[in-house]
Amino acid sequence: QVQLVESGGGLAQAGGSLRLSCAASGRTFSRYAMGWFRQAPGKEREFVAALNGNGGSTYYGDSVKGRFTISRDNAKNTVNLQMNSLKPEDTAVYYCAASSRFYVSRDYDDYPYWGQGTQVTVSE
Repeated sequence: QVQLVESGGGLAQAGGSLRLSCAASGRTFSRYAMGWFRQAPGKEREFVAALNGNGGSTYYGDSVKGRFTISRDNAKNTVNLQMNSLKPEDTAVYYCAASSRFYVSRDYDDYPYWGQGTQVTVSE
């Protein structure tokens, strides 16, 4: 059973930064892509960023491109999301997700495993 535990959410001011981390357990971490999604109140879950099993290929949602950076440490079974130049519209619950395949994907259906989510709130 794959388990994902997010940390690092909280409150930031517009223009500030936050770093999210996700610790994974339960299978060979480096074999699978990992991703971050977010969901704001009243909105559908949105793709944020993903990277493939060895971290060599990354993919970002248009709304975060150039501001967020996804990375992974396969020795520590962790995936991180560095969020810079935060905007109020980045406010959401952020979810770490583990894919069923090695290659990067932005498709929600390719991620059968999910963390519990961590709240990020960006004030004006």
